Amino acid sequence: MPTPDTFQLGDRTVRRMGYGAMQLAGPGVFGPPKDRAQAVAVLREAVARGVNHIDTCDYYGPHVVNEIIREALHPYPDDLTLVTKIGARRGADASWIPAQSPAELTAAVHDNLRNLGLDVLPAVNLRLMGGMAPTEGPIEPMWSTLAELQRQGLVRHLGLSNATAAQVREAARVAPVVCVQNMYNLAHRHDDALIDSLAADGVAYVPYFPLGGFAPLQSRTLDAVAARLGATPMQVALAWLLRRAPNVLLIPGTSSVAHLRENLAAGEIVLSEAVMGELEGIGAGAQS
Repeated sequence: MPTPDTFQLGDRTVRRMGYGAMQLAGPGVFGPPKDRAQAVAVLREAVARGVNHIDTCDYYGPHVVNEIIREALHPYPDDLTLVTKIGARRGADASWIPAQSPAELTAAVHDNLRNLGLDVLPAVNLRLMGGMAPTEGPIEPMWSTLAELQRQGLVRHLGLSNATAAQVREAARVAPVVCVQNMYNLAHRHDDALIDSLAADGVAYVPYFPLGGFAPLQSRTLDAVAARLGATPMQVALAWLLRRAPNVLLIPGTSSVAHLRENLAAGEIVLSEAVMGELEGIGAGAQS
């Protein structure tokens, strides 16, 4: 069964197969890349192949990735939607430090505007720093700061990253939430209910670590399905996410043009209901 190719992210129509720019920084997402020209080439290839949704962040580097995006793509195509994150900063030792006071959030928006060369950020995600999994807690003060920046015209749309369903509801009472970016993949299925509720509300869900994160997905079932389809296991994992729900937007990252092409080709894979059933079993086993 074919899947929809696009989704409405606020007032922007984006292709569901996007690109995540995190890997364009140096090791540990810190410092410059080994090959800046290759990083520029990957971004240009992504746009040339129809990608119009790029996920980035000014604390990738820090500043490095946004500066590379500007070098590679500015002036930006009219249909390109750059989505960034705020809520953290980097220490001199490459540590990830929460930066969520009103002053820090405001400064981060201005840093993104300057380094990307934009007057308005198409979308900004508030990254909640509770660890690798969402942690309950109030977010209204932080979200209100973003809502004020939106009223000032510096940000068009707002989203959340690493958030619980309760936090999404809390934020929506203050200002609309257009996307939620959480960890999710074939084996990490804790957000199943959240994905479905967001789909009903027309809100995008953007999984990070769609291929398993630091430890790539390993599954005999996934390997077997991929072999039958003439695809790689990672391509099948991405194709499953596209079939999972129409509001799922993908941002697989890479610093390789060849790997980028491989990821984008996953959007052409058609998974039957029988294959979907096989793949669903991977998540059931991981959650038990």
